[in-house]
Amino acid sequence: MRRLVQGRRILLGATVLIALAVTACTDRRNSKPNVLFIAVDDLNDWITLFDPRNPIRTPNIERLAAKGALFTHAYCSSPACNPSRASLLTGKRPHKTGIYGNKSDWRGALPEAETIQQYFMKHGYYSAGAGKIFHHHWDGAFHDTASFDDFQPMPDTYPDSPIPDKKLNGFEWYGSKNTDWGAWPLEETDAVDYRTATYAVEFLRKPHDSPFFLSVGIFRPHMPTYSPPQYRSQYPVETAVMPEVKADDWGDLPSGAVKLMEPTKWFWQGMERAIEQDRNAWADMVTSYQASATFADAQIGRVLDALEESGYADNTVIVLWSDHGYHLGEKRHMEKFALWEKTTHVPLIVVAPGKAEQGVRIRAPVDLTAVYPTLVDLCGLPAKPDLDGQSLVPLLDNPDAPFPPALMTYMQGNHAVRTARWRYIQYADGTEELYDHTVDHNEWNNLAGDQRHAAIKSRLKAYIPVNNATDVGDMQKPSGVKATEYNVKTGTLR
Repeated sequence: MRRLVQGRRILLGATVLIALAVTACTDRRNSKPNVLFIAVDDLNDWITLFDPRNPIRTPNIERLAAKGALFTHAYCSSPACNPSRASLLTGKRPHKTGIYGNKSDWRGALPEAETIQQYFMKHGYYSAGAGKIFHHHWDGAFHDTASFDDFQPMPDTYPDSPIPDKKLNGFEWYGSKNTDWGAWPLEETDAVDYRTATYAVEFLRKPHDSPFFLSVGIFRPHMPTYSPPQYRSQYPVETAVMPEVKADDWGDLPSGAVKLMEPTKWFWQGMERAIEQDRNAWADMVTSYQASATFADAQIGRVLDALEESGYADNTVIVLWSDHGYHLGEKRHMEKFALWEKTTHVPLIVVAPGKAEQGVRIRAPVDLTAVYPTLVDLCGLPAKPDLDGQSLVPLLDNPDAPFPPALMTYMQGNHAVRTARWRYIQYADGTEELYDHTVDHNEWNNLAGDQRHAAIKSRLKAYIPVNNATDVGDMQKPSGVKATEYNVKTGTLR
């Protein structure tokens, strides 16, 4: 009996020593918090995250927000994929870099810039990722290999032929399968974002000896707005919730707006022609976007489940953001490429264990240049003085802390400023728009010509950049790129 007791004591002692060793290893390994960095493409503000009355259901993004801080008035740096992502990932504003368009050679413009992943790698982090982090076109030409220790590229996102159950063929309307929509693929496991989420799930199930920076790029609801049938069926065309559209919405737009929007008018005009063929065409497109967003939310949920089931949940900072908003017909416009609210307002969530209050909604307007310095700040890395944005940590500490307005730029010399009440837009030719969001959330009434608001305009104009970098020019198209990646009517890459 004495030997049995002694044996148990020895076994217990060994177990304690092993536990202490594992704890010591874990403490050493996790001396810095991990980062889960979730990017969503083209996700606008018509989601239940912002208002439960909104039609697009996002339960997983909402449960993430319940764990940290939702910035209810967050805005992109630029309403196009490439300049928005280049700005956030390098911490540089478009008007300082000249990276204005989807074909801009961002790395050529900033050959020495450290992306946020590179900066974390320099300070001992392992950088892994999958999906769309940098702009996705041209077979990965915009991707930055140096920003990752391991990366799973995003595969082709198109079916081999048009969706068979569509009443009309989107290819015929717009000349490019980029603008298609519908139920595809039939199996959820074949969807590109399912594969991206699976990469993240498997990564989180593995042991890691150093802190990690895990980038997860969810492509939907970017067009083509496909989603598997079980998601598409959740949004019937017959009961579609549609955007509010004012018939004469462009009547008070200035010349600068008309010039900037000219290259993208074809999309809404094409939709109007499509409605003449089938009155449900627009509703089919809108509900496909809604379903695609809910599908994206489900993939985010899979990643969050894996994090919660791992040993990393209590020591991982999470940030979720969308690169820009999206018009579904509001202001008689489709897609992005504008400086209005719908195409610049984005979800932004920061979860910082022990720092961000759970479930707080921070209403101060901010823009996405804040993401880079915020993560540097939260993870205790040395401050990086060459970043253009400011850390959001003061707002996490005090949601009422003073913070500069959000600044947005699209193409050279066109800027928007957003305060809690006002949106002010100044175009390259000096013409203006001004909207009062306390009474005009649709931005239907341009007040820029009303002299009663001259003082407001003067105050907001102080935030408009005076100097604008020259456009860096486009990246040269690599050989072998598919022609279907262009819009043949506008000659632009999307």
